[in-house]
Amino acid sequence: MPTSTVIEEFDAMRITNASVQFKKKGTQQPGQKFGAIGTISGDTESKTITKVEEGVETKKKVIPQKMNLSISAHIPVAVAREYFGLSNEGLKPGIYSYGSDSLGTDFVLTADVIDDFEDVKKLIAFPNASNSGGYTLNIENGQEEVALLEMSVTALVDDNKKFYYEAFVDELEDATIAEKWHTNFTPELVAVPDTP
Repeated sequence: MPTSTVIEEFDAMRITNASVQFKKKGTQQPGQKFGAIGTISGDTESKTITKVEEGVETKKKVIPQKMNLSISAHIPVAVAREYFGLSNEGLKPGIYSYGSDSLGTDFVLTADVIDDFEDVKKLIAFPNASNSGGYTLNIENGQEEVALLEMSVTALVDDNKKFYYEAFVDELEDATIAEKWHTNFTPELVAVPDTP
């Protein structure tokens, strides 16, 4: 049955309510607050397949491979440690280290994108994300605004060959999708169930 609400105009004005669901030892953890995102931008990396006949390109297809994201945010300490792979293994309590053996934990990243003009909320999700940059420090004495942490993220394909999902809350027929989006997002949550 088609939805009765169709969103025809959307102006992305704010990104809020970001959540991260870390994947530890193959098990996706419940969502937790990712922090306050200042900006997020993404570029899709693609592979191009062409057909050349008699030296002339006659057909071309661009196949999306992954999305490279750049995020600036204020994130909680525990999330930063998990994201970058800081560890206190073999160290005294309260001591954490970062080095050549530091591996960040893969995760699901979700957020709300808000259009304040139309009072519309869009849910976004990257189901198979990982840290693609190193730990950065940016500390400045006398600054008037606390610097945002700059993060590089790679969004890879999931089991369904998708690396990005979105949904307007007003278009959803199943309310459980919006309820679980930030706590337990999976491709199965948004897929049409198999029929016997």
